[in-house]
Amino acid sequence: MMTSAGLPEFTHERVMSVIGTRSGAHITVALHSSALGPALGGARLWSYPAWSDGVGDALRLSSAMTMKNAAAGLDAGGGKAVIALRPGEPLEAERRRAILLDLGDLVESFGGLYRTAEDVGTTERDMLVVRERTEHVVGLPPEEGGSGEPADATALGVYTSLRATLAEAVGSPEMDGRTVVISGLGQVGSRLARRLADDGASLVVTDIAESKRSLADELGARWIEPEAALTTPADLFVPAGLGGILTDEAIDALDVRAVVGPANNPLADRSGARRLADRGILYAPDFVVSAGGVIHLTMAAEGATEAAIQDRVTGIGATLETVFRTAQAHGSTPLEAAESLATARISAARA
Repeated sequence: MMTSAGLPEFTHERVMSVIGTRSGAHITVALHSSALGPALGGARLWSYPAWSDGVGDALRLSSAMTMKNAAAGLDAGGGKAVIALRPGEPLEAERRRAILLDLGDLVESFGGLYRTAEDVGTTERDMLVVRERTEHVVGLPPEEGGSGEPADATALGVYTSLRATLAEAVGSPEMDGRTVVISGLGQVGSRLARRLADDGASLVVTDIAESKRSLADELGARWIEPEAALTTPADLFVPAGLGGILTDEAIDALDVRAVVGPANNPLADRSGARRLADRGILYAPDFVVSAGGVIHLTMAAEGATEAAIQDRVTGIGATLETVFRTAQAHGSTPLEAAESLATARISAARA
């Protein structure tokens, strides 16, 4: 469960927040930018202390999607859907279906300017229900003619980013013998852990779900409690769960060479990027690192081959190298360099 947080600055084109007529659930769709094309961003289903926290999450996540899609070179804007459940609220199958139908109606009301997909708490099968109310949905199951779950592509992009970041931080991309802490063993984190184990990395893993410990046993990884993830010495820290964990206090406690992860908005405040740099910790911006999934969804919808998609995803490493070089040349943080890369595309499109 997330802690209550204030609303971020409002820079969005359109935000709709409704109570679903079938489900009674609070659902928000935030369209941050359509300058580069119809927005693309998943639908998150999660528990929040208050409905306003769900709205705030939608605002933050949608603006991050604008940066992600722009930095990835996609002709897609940024948006996000958030379904805010109350803490401990049960979700039986009938109500889940009702929520997804309500989400479909809300997505449809944007007239094609926002396309949704699976995200934390939702699945590709859920998207089939959403499609009953709108055609503006991607990532459907392959047997239904869709491109499927994008986690493989996201994990590949993160893996490529880890190698590029490690090369920048220590001079070699090789994972053999390097210690990597992964916080969050969901769809992406678990896939990434398997890749790194195959590479000979020394894995330290955790998740809020105790059931994930079995994966640690399978891979020969060391299991730690979630609160220890930010203080465990390592070469690389990989935040692969929810965002906002890198507060000032957390950054000061880190004992790592670099932070590279797919979690959206891991920095509690963007000033954390400078704090990391001042501590000599290399930060790979999350919206660059985690772009594999949106690349997969976008290119698959355009009919690209799997080989072409994979080449584009592995190209994330080259994008990160450019970000690091730019940051070094201008004395900026990698976050500022990546934002400049993304905003230049958006500004050109608006012009």
